[in-house]
Amino acid sequence: MVGLSLVSMELKIDLHSHSILSHDGGISLSEYEALLSSVIDYVAITDHNELDFALEARKKLGEKIIVGEEISSGEGDIIGLYLNSKIDRDLGAAKTIELIHLQGGLVYIPHPFEKVRKGLGEDVLNRIKSETDILEVFNGRALFSFYNKQAMKYAQENNLIWASSSDSHCQQEVGHAYTLISEIPTALNLKSLIGAGQLVRESSARRHLFCPKLNKIKKRVRNV
Repeated sequence: MVGLSLVSMELKIDLHSHSILSHDGGISLSEYEALLSSVIDYVAITDHNELDFALEARKKLGEKIIVGEEISSGEGDIIGLYLNSKIDRDLGAAKTIELIHLQGGLVYIPHPFEKVRKGLGEDVLNRIKSETDILEVFNGRALFSFYNKQAMKYAQENNLIWASSSDSHCQQEVGHAYTLISEIPTALNLKSLIGAGQLVRESSARRHLFCPKLNKIKKRVRNV
């Protein structure tokens, strides 16, 4: 990864976050707006098998929102970035990736190798690596650091573009793990910007790792 020049802009981009629409997410529209004004420059909203919140946020907050979806492919989680329409779950890794690229989107692989969070295993990664646009090598919510190290090793050995993201489920997690880029990102230039970017790698505070569970409890209570 190449460092940024002194004359380049330094823009913070986080390619993995979850809004209140995710079953375990908790970031509201007003919180995203506040985060974009002071904490992060660009953020992808990547709800689990959902797209509506991200599309609405893009309309209201503009280009600083990247529309994404974390898709349960049946073989592990795959994120599509710069999507226009929702992609169904359980279609398999290859079909999911095909549908992402048909929309002009980018394939972002979150938390690879992880078992609890349904990361793609090495056998699947090997099958799809030629179609992978960006591999997440630092996940701010990784409970064990060796998963991040394993992801970085895989990316280096296979000459993949890598990124650092928060995987935030509450607003307090945003701003710790992200990638620094030098220009305004688009679907066309994001890969090259990330490839020349710098990783900022700080794990979420341990207490914030409980955000998904707390968000689920809050939603159950509201529905009672």
